[in-house]
Amino acid sequence: MSEENRSQPDHESEREIASPQRNFPVDIQTGGQPEPAEVPQRAVFTPPIDIYEDENGLVLYADLPGVTSDSLNLQVQDNKLTLFGRVTQTEDVDAEVLHREYETGDFLRSFILSDEVDHERITAGLNNGVLKVVLPRIERGPARQIPIQTG
Repeated sequence: MSEENRSQPDHESEREIASPQRNFPVDIQTGGQPEPAEVPQRAVFTPPIDIYEDENGLVLYADLPGVTSDSLNLQVQDNKLTLFGRVTQTEDVDAEVLHREYETGDFLRSFILSDEVDHERITAGLNNGVLKVVLPRIERGPARQIPIQTG
């Protein structure tokens, strides 16, 4: 598969998220390097992500089995949300792995956030290998009348 084909969304849900008409974050990580020096030199895998929208904003869920809060980094800078870290192997070193579906190694996902996300109120929690990131909308005040001065 060529690089050109790999950048095209494969599933209907990916096309919807990547659509510029939507006010969703857009997954931009396709193998390029992010700016932070702490990010691994090469991301081994990209964890699965679900994104939901409600009246308060967006909620992002990342499936990260085996991740601890010490091996996970989440940062936002210039409207870019970056999630990276490392999953270490947990099996007994004397055991032979017969089948593995859980990924291990370094991971990385980056998203461009819309201007509607309030960066100061983003929260995150890790529970049983699932990261939940709440991306609230900026609270807008009611419209106000602006007086017009005459000259």
